[in-house]
Amino acid sequence: MSAHAEAASTRTVLRHVLSHLVVPILLATGMALAYLGAFHQPEPQGVRLDVVGTGPGVAVLAQTIQDQLGDRAAVRTVPTADEARDALAHRKISGAYVPGLPSPTMLLAGAASDTTAVTVQRMLAPVALAQGLPLRIEDVAPTDDTDPTGQGIFFYLVSLTVGAYSGAIAIGAAGGRLPMRTRVLLAVAAAAAIATIATVIAGPVYGALPHSAGAVGVLAWVYASAVVLIGVGLHPFLGRWTTGTLVLLFVMLNFTSSGGVFAPELQPGFFASLHSFWIGSGLVEAGRTLEYFPGLGIGHDVLILFAWLAAGLLLVGLAALTERRRAAVAVAPAPVPLPEADTVRDPEDDGLESELEESVVVG
Repeated sequence: MSAHAEAASTRTVLRHVLSHLVVPILLATGMALAYLGAFHQPEPQGVRLDVVGTGPGVAVLAQTIQDQLGDRAAVRTVPTADEARDALAHRKISGAYVPGLPSPTMLLAGAASDTTAVTVQRMLAPVALAQGLPLRIEDVAPTDDTDPTGQGIFFYLVSLTVGAYSGAIAIGAAGGRLPMRTRVLLAVAAAAAIATIATVIAGPVYGALPHSAGAVGVLAWVYASAVVLIGVGLHPFLGRWTTGTLVLLFVMLNFTSSGGVFAPELQPGFFASLHSFWIGSGLVEAGRTLEYFPGLGIGHDVLILFAWLAAGLLLVGLAALTERRRAAVAVAPAPVPLPEADTVRDPEDDGLESELEESVVVG
């Protein structure tokens, strides 16, 4: 091989490698933006707090706390501690302060969000300190001993997601020649296997799902099915860009908005808004409610999961139609042009036409 040919071959390989490095560079950039943007500086925004009691003194105390905390809190008064406990048990507030002698009491719900409970302590502890009184803490909804931070459901979400989007990539890449119906069946079966394994490990093995592992496992199957189906449906359209897209959807935006680490009231507005409809929040909040707040409904969270599942089914349907059209184009006989005596055909046109035809078939 001549030196010129060898140099040309090296340049071709380098261009090929550099084109493939675009994806990991974009992933690193996206992960830094998403994780640091969502987690690096948790700042309370409108955290709902109750001050318990009646009379002018309690009203002044509540207003003082509101003035000190500003936009970080939304403070109201309630007449009894039982009313505050009920609000915590129904996840309507994040904490309550019960003034009194010999020591005031702070009411929390650790199972709702460990990081929010810690934040509330930091917000309300100075009130007792200013009064020179010791502060007693009462956890209205404590976590289980095998799940002390209440974040087991988040790490369960991580394991499900990694398995699900990896399964989507495997089915999309290796099973691209299979009928779409077969790929859908494989996706649902893979999701069932992933959900079962993750639930057994999280529940009976480690106790991270101490109370309702079976019910959470069923929702995990819906979650994993949605992720796999969306990946399988995207692959015919995006090809090798499918991996990056799935990481964007189900890692960068999903983990950060799920509420598993920080509740939405501690996050920037963008991630807090995603929490209301993104798929990870549906599983985390439904799982948290089933585990520690069984009296509350999970209808909204289940609706989120099934809406994403419907999106996955719609995508695979569109992908199946697209593949049929591509197949029809690939097998259609090419029209034979009539010769024209006065027309001279440019050879470059043949190359361009072949390239366009290949792009239609390959996609």
